[in-house]
Amino acid sequence: MLFLRCVLVAFATRALAFSSPNHGLSESEAAGGGEYFSKFSTLVPRAPVTNLTSTLSKIIADSATVPVPDAWRILARSHILDTLASIVACRDLEPSTLARELALSLSGGRGRSAATILGTHEQASIVDAAFASAMAGHGAEINDFVPSAFVQPGPSVVSVALALAETRGLSGDAVLRAVIVGYEFTSRIPKALGINNLQNANIANHGIGPTFGAAAAAASLLRLSEEQISYMLGYCAQQASGTWQWLLDVEHIEKSFVFAGMGAKAGLSAALMAEAGFRGVENSFDSEKGFITSKKFTGGDENLESLLDFGNKTELSETGYKRYPVGGPTQPAVHGLLSLLPNITVTEVSKVVVEMPGAADSFRSANMPALNLKYLVAIILIDQRLDFVSAQSRERMLGDQEVQALMLKVEVVEDPSQEPPPGEARTESARVKVEETGGRRHEVYVPYVKGYPSHPMSKEEVDLKALELMEPHLGDKRARAVIATTNAIDRLPRIGELVKLISR
Repeated sequence: MLFLRCVLVAFATRALAFSSPNHGLSESEAAGGGEYFSKFSTLVPRAPVTNLTSTLSKIIADSATVPVPDAWRILARSHILDTLASIVACRDLEPSTLARELALSLSGGRGRSAATILGTHEQASIVDAAFASAMAGHGAEINDFVPSAFVQPGPSVVSVALALAETRGLSGDAVLRAVIVGYEFTSRIPKALGINNLQNANIANHGIGPTFGAAAAAASLLRLSEEQISYMLGYCAQQASGTWQWLLDVEHIEKSFVFAGMGAKAGLSAALMAEAGFRGVENSFDSEKGFITSKKFTGGDENLESLLDFGNKTELSETGYKRYPVGGPTQPAVHGLLSLLPNITVTEVSKVVVEMPGAADSFRSANMPALNLKYLVAIILIDQRLDFVSAQSRERMLGDQEVQALMLKVEVVEDPSQEPPPGEARTESARVKVEETGGRRHEVYVPYVKGYPSHPMSKEEVDLKALELMEPHLGDKRARAVIATTNAIDRLPRIGELVKLISR
């Protein structure tokens, strides 16, 4: 068991030297849109930026029928699989169980529009089911993420796509197309508004992006008209919300809501409202008093061009995988310590120093276990590995005296020299230094961890991660069947087959 138990040092060390292909694709194949968005290039205004609402509405409307390049299909399949594996693994964690209980209390049963709460055999109304499934998808720190946009698309977009496709009897190909356009909008909307603009306004990218992404995916599946989509975007704008106070959450419940459940519920609701005939502001992305023209998003790092290059790149290649069940910025330190383990005498450890770029204080004292580097270092040293359950255990972080004693020996400090130059993609890195009482010292610098967009996992590595996550819950045979079915999702006549495979 290589990915989550993380005991084999050779694997951890070798990962630093991998060539890091985009699932075996060339860089141009992974980024380029081929024919997929080529027809939109003539629609996109270059200067000034106008008619955004109608342009984006047409892109979403046409996403259900335009050709999709094979390179994008490969990437989308793997992200769907990664999300399903996360849902299976997090099914019984509290963010998931609370959301499921709420959904069942509101609309449980097998009504006309009921959808399966993913990972279970239970059903609720389509909106409530998608909400509960998304909460499960981000029940812990193991699903995919876009570091350049500060969003995590999979839980909301995939949950909405599967809920709609199941209730409407739609195909795997329709789901794949919906997921692709959903990922595009989840990532591009925060970039258009400005990452710093959002942060300065205390508005969470993590909630804004998935609302629009889930809605785009739903609209693609519902075959909404351009006019309906323009109204839908207005209802997304009215619901788009979330603050950075999720950083104060200690149990990953509110975080799961902001990152996943909220966007799934709001985005799907907006699409269903448009389908039902709800009308409103047609040009919310262009109107002087519309959403995107707010003074909060004007100037600064506002980047409307990110909404204008659909024909040049895909956000799928900007989406990473979490190799370990911990927050993205903590992954390099975890990886580095695991690689040092065979050389360390744990009982002799007197000090551990983790140097990292960015806001080190956030990961020095985080209340959430999977984000607290002092806790993660302690359990890795004690257990000689990192497992999924311990990485999420607040009880152990607060109640294990051996863990707390080791945490006192860990320092987490900011290292500005590890910051990437302006304009370069963020990869996250760490330097781990371990001192022993006898004078022995161990040190490793981890420039990146496989999984970041700059050094992506291969398809085979994503498959293996999914197997690691699902096998304890579904058994080896069924877990492999989920992987095989997802990797051929385009050929599924009805998505319900895949939904049943992950149910228990």
